[in-house]
Amino acid sequence: MTDATVSAPATSSMTGGAFYRLVWKWHFLASLYVLPFMAILAVTGGIYLYKPQIEEWIYADRLNVAQGETRLSYEAQVASVEAAVGLTRLRSVSVSDTPTRSTLIEFNDAEKTRSYAWVDPYTGEVLAVTPRDETAMRMLKKFHGELLLGKFGTKFVELSAHWAIVMFITGVYLWWPRGQRTIGKAVSLPKGKGRAWWRETHLFTGMLATVLVVPILITGLPWTDVWGGGLSYVQEQTGQKSHSLRFGGRKPKSTVAETAPLAMGDVFDIARAEGLKAPYELKPAKKADGAFWVRSASRDRYDQTELVVDQYSGKILKRIDFADNPVVAKTVSLGISLHQGELFGPLNLALNTLAAVLALVLSVTGFVAWWKRKPAGSLGVPAAPEAALGFGMMGLVLILMLLLPLMGASLILALALDWLLFKRLGWFRAGTA
Repeated sequence: MTDATVSAPATSSMTGGAFYRLVWKWHFLASLYVLPFMAILAVTGGIYLYKPQIEEWIYADRLNVAQGETRLSYEAQVASVEAAVGLTRLRSVSVSDTPTRSTLIEFNDAEKTRSYAWVDPYTGEVLAVTPRDETAMRMLKKFHGELLLGKFGTKFVELSAHWAIVMFITGVYLWWPRGQRTIGKAVSLPKGKGRAWWRETHLFTGMLATVLVVPILITGLPWTDVWGGGLSYVQEQTGQKSHSLRFGGRKPKSTVAETAPLAMGDVFDIARAEGLKAPYELKPAKKADGAFWVRSASRDRYDQTELVVDQYSGKILKRIDFADNPVVAKTVSLGISLHQGELFGPLNLALNTLAAVLALVLSVTGFVAWWKRKPAGSLGVPAAPEAALGFGMMGLVLILMLLLPLMGASLILALALDWLLFKRLGWFRAGTA
């Protein structure tokens, strides 16, 4: 957006002070949109990092069982679920090599609701049944990614991530030492009182957050609709798509035989013999010529091998190792692992936790610093020279459209509204409400 509140318009030779004010204004306007979302994403994402620990705590009675002498077949355990709540489609069976762990069965119930059932593998008792989308961490994940508003909500989250990157870039420029502000002062702990302390705390927190939060923002983009969808298209066109069959894809078919299909337990044994790491997830064959699919559900991406197994002979029809994926697919997957705090163990978890805390502090200090600075009855938009929509700005918009298309589109809309409406109404200008 532009600003006509200063006497001299911006020129190609804009002075350092004028450019600083322009950057500050853009940082301020981006923050108006970003900070509320950043606070939400920091809290929800920070909690979700501890999904295994939280689920172990709240679902202890369904995850853990007393070890018995003999385990029931997985077919018998599935039958227990069918008898208890009905079953119209068996989606997957997940197991661990830990003898005191329950079996997790994902299925569609009699009402075709996608659900989870936890079964005691020794007694066949159905310990609990919960619709998948009503599990605590699933709900938290959906709130984190789409604000519980579906495809509509995910666009707002994605847009906030795009503008957050701009906010951090402009924030770095504002933090960068200049004049009497030396590098020593810039990296020292905040001092002063009142608004000055809140401003210094915001700058100091932003410096640390830029290093930790920006990688998390970038690695989260593959999950988004617009940016992530564009990346998937590019991967498909360039042969860089993941070979994984976890979320669909054409599987090799079994050779139909008159013999009975293998038991699920036999398929898990094949997975172990092939060196797959526990825990395991198995999807059954759907048709007579279908095949079993089984994978390692290890948190280590390099251990996440997948097998497609002939349901009659047990022959391995296809093996997919993570290392065999194209470089872009591996990079995206490892980025997601980094985003989830899983890539390099406890240190990754600790750094992501710190990033979440810093993002929340950044949101709070930014709001308080603004609240203490703004004049009564005014938004407190920083005074800045008018940014002409010349070739430079048009080039910037074009680059943004290519790298961050949703943000580029929103920038065009904002510039158009500013020219057609906001400028005439005096909105988003220094000293205006």
